[in-house]
Amino acid sequence: MQRAAIVLSSFTVSKPYLSLNEITSQLGASKATAHRYTKALRAANLLRYDERTALYSLGPQVLTLAGAARAGLPIVDAAEPYMDQLVKTVDETVVLSVWDGETATVVRSADNTDHIIRIGVRSGARLDLTNSAQGRVFCTFLPRDQVPGLAKHLRRSPGLEQELEAIRKHGLSLNSPDINGVRTIAAPIFEGSSIVAAMAIVGTTVSVSTDIDSPQAQALLETTRALSQRLGNPE
Repeated sequence: MQRAAIVLSSFTVSKPYLSLNEITSQLGASKATAHRYTKALRAANLLRYDERTALYSLGPQVLTLAGAARAGLPIVDAAEPYMDQLVKTVDETVVLSVWDGETATVVRSADNTDHIIRIGVRSGARLDLTNSAQGRVFCTFLPRDQVPGLAKHLRRSPGLEQELEAIRKHGLSLNSPDINGVRTIAAPIFEGSSIVAAMAIVGTTVSVSTDIDSPQAQALLETTRALSQRLGNPE
């Protein structure tokens, strides 16, 4: 079981394909042993093998397990009533994301709005680290050594540092890039003094304002602060 876990955890966003030699190296075992484990994981649909490239990748069953794991996160149960109330208040899609070690990953989306144009966000979606409002929230409030590649992003984009400072000051990420007419504003959720999730309002550039004093922004801020207080954040 431990070796199977080692094989699966060897795959990352930056390294989604591995050869048998690379898996063997990760296991620290013989190639025959590595082959035996990859065969068993393929039978369980946890691994895929491309005969053309001779490379392995994670299989579809991993998505099912990941979904079950996300659904079982305590923050999802804690946030659900707050998200549902926020949807009723702002009449926009509300999304909850957690940090997966590399970026923000959506764990719940509430989109039961009355708009003709409804913005849906898929649970399990991994968001861009610096070009998403929720990604920027994690960049702001996580220790920087826990955000892979952040130093490089800051060197390449001088304006990003000022944006993160503004997010820290106001507690809101309002200036995320507008992509395909979609606009997102996000705020952190703290458990104690540590960020545990980000909550966001997602809508169109027409329906969602970037004004920090807008009713939507203030409703989001009040919601995340109330949830954070429930989770032990004193502020």
